[in-house]
Amino acid sequence: MMKGGFEVVHATLDMIQPHEPIWDFASVGFPTTSVSSIPRQAVENRCSNLEGNELSEWVEQVTKQLIDDLPAETETDSSLLADTSMVCEDSFAPSPLGDFRARKTVRRSFLDGSGEENQWSNEQGNQTNNFCENGVNGRGLSRLDEQGLSLITLLLECAVAISVDNLGEAHRMLLELTQMASPYAPSCAERVVAYFAKAMSSRVINSWLGICSPLINYKSVHCSFQAFNNVSPYVKFAHFTSNQAILEALHRRDRVHIIDLDIMQGLQWPALFHILATRIEGPPHVRMTGMGNSMELLVETGKQLSNFAKRLGMSFEFHPIAKKFGEIDITMVQVRRGETLAVHWLQHSLYDATGPEWKTLRLFEQLAPRVITLVEQDLFHGGSFLDRFVGSLHYYSTMFDSLGAYLPADDPSRHRIEHYLLYREINNILAIGGPARSGEDKFKHWRSELARNCFVQVPMSSNSMAQAQLILNMFPPAHGYSLVQGDGTLRLGWKDTSLFTASAWTSRASR
Repeated sequence: MMKGGFEVVHATLDMIQPHEPIWDFASVGFPTTSVSSIPRQAVENRCSNLEGNELSEWVEQVTKQLIDDLPAETETDSSLLADTSMVCEDSFAPSPLGDFRARKTVRRSFLDGSGEENQWSNEQGNQTNNFCENGVNGRGLSRLDEQGLSLITLLLECAVAISVDNLGEAHRMLLELTQMASPYAPSCAERVVAYFAKAMSSRVINSWLGICSPLINYKSVHCSFQAFNNVSPYVKFAHFTSNQAILEALHRRDRVHIIDLDIMQGLQWPALFHILATRIEGPPHVRMTGMGNSMELLVETGKQLSNFAKRLGMSFEFHPIAKKFGEIDITMVQVRRGETLAVHWLQHSLYDATGPEWKTLRLFEQLAPRVITLVEQDLFHGGSFLDRFVGSLHYYSTMFDSLGAYLPADDPSRHRIEHYLLYREINNILAIGGPARSGEDKFKHWRSELARNCFVQVPMSSNSMAQAQLILNMFPPAHGYSLVQGDGTLRLGWKDTSLFTASAWTSRASR
């Protein structure tokens, strides 16, 4: 009989050897225009009643004001903007980003290069900004808050300039921002602006030079991903909920084949191996195909997993493929008769891990796996630059807020995560990605695409929910993490913003 959901977590306590530092307790799942052209007074008035003035709340309010006042020429795709919240109807409140609509106007285009200063329609734009002697203004915002709001407003002006290809004006404002905002600042707003300004500067320079794809140090990225796992529940949530769904799909199966579309260091799999090795009916033969961008790193990961499986007495094979999943031929996967196939995909925005999405979907259909475990970022990577900017600013403001609630501003791990992980995602979305550069638009929701193409959703079980709740219990409620089960999925978020959604699917052919 298959062991219960909690055992996937509890078994991890017994499985780590002291001489295997790559898989310590933490890594497996246990924590050891000009600036004056925008009426900022009106924007900041929107924020005066926000409790605690979290950055993510500021971004919602400031962006709503500025999008409301966008000229018609820069109007964004309303269907995409309405999709940025990606929240569960059961609990997470829809983001104000979901209600953005660019306002039609008879004014000339903003930042059109004509030298004329265009105005923004706002009835509150002429109000004054008076500070009290103690550094708090009449709206209850401190000087630090005021500075953060001013930086965010200028960042949004830069985004509008880039969206209408006024790169010269955007470059001028970005130079100003890089001098004003520091990634080491105590303010989350200033840190976010510093990284967004850096990414947008890369986009401007890349546009001038015709460069789209930077070199990536995958080993550094993977180490930062492990650090992220150590201090937040997001990666643990993805690993343990997916493991539980795979464990249930492989019940009483003797030969299993797991395909990990971006295996990195393989941190997810020791916990699952331990449970499979201790099944009452005996361990299955496990074959794993690990996808990635570096054969050297894949071979290293395969050795670690093979050594671990050997200590458990479990028969194990590892097959590395240093290519993107959407670019391979199905024969490279080497599916064998009698194997039960499971596919795992933890999505991220660090780099393009899978290649063309329509080809990835076709391969899923051809493989017809018993289960696909999918963990999606609640963030849309397609559409115009302004669409991606608005969605990513809200998403990563929330991510920075959640890290700031747990780690002090000068914590080295926090800076490493922000610099090597979150900034790389921001840069990939704003400076590298987009249909105009990649030639391909992204699916809005992979869940919707699977449902339309020969796959049936497998509701996440109560054991998966118990796994996720146990992980969240490692973090005090004051840190703001939230968990919602609904529509057959599990969603992990911070405050009212959903950030990651886990779901499981099966092929109709495999049934």
